[in-house]
Amino acid sequence: MRTGAAITLTTALLVATVAACTSSGDDKADTPSSRPTSAAKSPTPTPTPPDAVELERVADTYVNLYFGGVGEGAYAFLSKRCRAKADPAAYTATVEQAAKDYGPDHPATDVHATVSGNMGRVSYKVKGLPKFDQQGQPWTVENGTWKYDAC
Repeated sequence: MRTGAAITLTTALLVATVAACTSSGDDKADTPSSRPTSAAKSPTPTPTPPDAVELERVADTYVNLYFGGVGEGAYAFLSKRCRAKADPAAYTATVEQAAKDYGPDHPATDVHATVSGNMGRVSYKVKGLPKFDQQGQPWTVENGTWKYDAC
């Protein structure tokens, strides 16, 4: 019996010794690495607000939709604050009336924007309709896009 126990013990020690002497890729996976992971090297970038060029483009699109009589499209450009003050049906009717009264050929010209953080101001002329020219019209960023905030 002693011999069997000695063989079993010797075999167990031999297996443990061989396992300790051989190193595999699995051993390294179990131990933490002192090297930073790629996720630590490149943190998730913080989204930057749209710039003045984007605001100029959005304001131009808004003016085209407004005088083009596309009420639902223009309404989508309103900030949450302005949408809370403007009934969608009434706003759409106003835009449709503007298209009837003035026609669709009144694009924004001389569009210039300034941006500070999530707020922007746009100045532009409305071709053929100087009474609608704007100076410092307020816009705000919501969910990464510019929204009309002059309400």
